[in-house]
Amino acid sequence: MTQDNCYLLGYIVRTHGTSGNVVIFLDVDYPEDYEDLDAVYVEIKGELVPYFIQNFNLQKQGNAIVSFEDVNTIEKAQALVGTSLYLSLDELEELDNEEFYYHEIKGFTVVDENKGELGIVREVYSLNGQDLIAMDYQGSEVLIPTAEDIVLRADKAKQQLLVNLPEGLLEVYLDNNSDNTPDDAD
Repeated sequence: MTQDNCYLLGYIVRTHGTSGNVVIFLDVDYPEDYEDLDAVYVEIKGELVPYFIQNFNLQKQGNAIVSFEDVNTIEKAQALVGTSLYLSLDELEELDNEEFYYHEIKGFTVVDENKGELGIVREVYSLNGQDLIAMDYQGSEVLIPTAEDIVLRADKAKQQLLVNLPEGLLEVYLDNNSDNTPDDAD
């Protein structure tokens, strides 16, 4: 299994107790959809290794206490802290044509209702509860909030992401590229 045919599920954030349990953060919209997982892939030294779940206890705010098969000491659990968790793309629910998963829109052309084609989606960042789409625009990285009134829909057939950007958003990023440093007084 490679990362190309998987999606990021979350991270192992810390150990829990002394018997090998770990706390994972599920970086997904609906953590409760993952309570019945049998296994996940853990990224270890760049490789995805399957780990089988013995117990999964969903907590609040996307966290879960998990016990894995053959991880029965705090030392084994500690070795997993900080690793990323993945699932196969085959396990994702099918979405309708206008809905999308973040990994699907990488490489899509961003098209604004008013300004037309803008650039290409490079990445999607999840920062403190705010997801941002990173797009290359005129040599700058522009971050687009994923709010429903800004990101309208994806056209998978045309590989386009249709948006209605707030007034001035692009200019904020372009203005940051200009040289605003004062001249040397020498």
